[in-house]
Formats: sequence, C-alpha cells, structure tokens
Amino acid sequence: MTGNTHIVGGIAASLAFAQVSHYDPVILLGAGVVGALIPDICHGGSTIGRKLPIVSKVINTIFGHRSFTHSLLFLFLIGVLLTTFMKNESVTAGILVGMVSHYILDMATKNGIKLLFPLKVTIRFPLTTRTGGKIEYLVFAALSLLSVYFGYEAFVNNY
Repeated sequence: MTGNTHIVGGIAASLAFAQVSHYDPVILLGAGVVGALIPDICHGGSTIGRKLPIVSKVINTIFGHRSFTHSLLFLFLIGVLLTTFMKNESVTAGILVGMVSHYILDMATKNGIKLLFPLKVTIRFPLTTRTGGKIEYLVFAALSLLSVYFGYEAFVNNY
C-alpha cells in the first residue's frame, strides 16, 4: 500500500480504537499516523524512509523490505521500548494500533509480509491487490469514510 493509504488506515484504526478505550482520541490519532508509517522504515522510497535515509538504508541492507519491521517480533520490541520509556499510554497505544493497521493493509497486497519473522513465511490475505492499483483507491476511500465516522463518534463522545 502507498503511504497515503497507510496514513488514512492509521487514522481510521486509531479513531476506531478510541471508541473502545479510555485513551485520548487526539493523542491516539497523532500517534496512530506515526505508527502507521514506522514499519516502512525498511524502504528508502517510503514516507519515513525519505525522512531517515541512513536508518532506512541500514535496516533494508540487514533485513530487506517487509520482513523484520513488518513482524510480530518488531511490534513486540517497539511495544516494550514504548512501555519502558514513554510515559503517555495514549502515545504507546496509538503507535501500536497504527503499526497493526499497516501490517493488515500490507497483508492485502500480493507481496504480503513476513509477519512471523525470522521465519521466512509470507503472510497475505487470500484476496490481494497491487500497491497503487484501483482497488487500493477503493480501500483508501473506504478508510477515509470510516475515519470521518469514527472521528465524529470519538469527538462527540469525548468533547
């Protein structure tokens, strides 16, 4: 999926999570967007990879694309780091929710992800699409509508 689809996926997921949690929806939203971009640090052309090119190059050289940074192991390690050093639980929750949304969206692509890294098994949904294809635009539109809905619900119920 493209960066824009990951961003709107992180928005939709974090606002949906705000419906069932006690976390601040504004903080969840911001952190969810960041979390939705983090897994693509392994790709130099990604939104985050262009911001941190040296880190991106090192990670890509060691692990390749859609392997370690798209795995449950990476999610767990980020979770441990955040719970250890981040005092704001809303930030931690938002980043993790955003990362999970990224994983789910990339599992809907033909290339899938190495969710069980270090195992070399590729995980993808039975029905997949091409990154940047027409189906992705439909996914983007649906996630945009869900973001509006969950955003309205989150802010009406919390403010």
